[in-house]
Amino acid sequence: MRLKILVPAGLFLDRLVDKILAESTRGGFCLLPNHIDTASALAPGILTYEAEGEQHHLAVNGGVLVKKGDAVRVSSRAAVTGELGELEAEVLRMQDEAAEAEKYARSAVAKLEAGFVRTLIEVETT
Repeated sequence: MRLKILVPAGLFLDRLVDKILAESTRGGFCLLPNHIDTASALAPGILTYEAEGEQHHLAVNGGVLVKKGDAVRVSSRAAVTGELGELEAEVLRMQDEAAEAEKYARSAVAKLEAGFVRTLIEVETT
């Protein structure tokens, strides 16, 4: 399979691989060359691929994985290569960052909703 990983800055990885292990939002999964075509939302986590008998690991900050035939494309906000221990710390950082962004987004939505309700009340009283 040809694995291509894309990040906002461009192409992060383009390599022939024999096996891919990844984490979706519903759990871990494995892809082999003859598996059916699929698309999956990725959770922030470790993506492992096997090439030429060696395993390689990288951390991805969520994203989307699409397998069509022998082509596997991953689009992610960020990807980092390294040793497993270092990558686990990076995944935790990515998860914290995502939780903080979600908290900020919820706060912004709550402010918008409150402003909308205030505007409706003002319109009704005039």
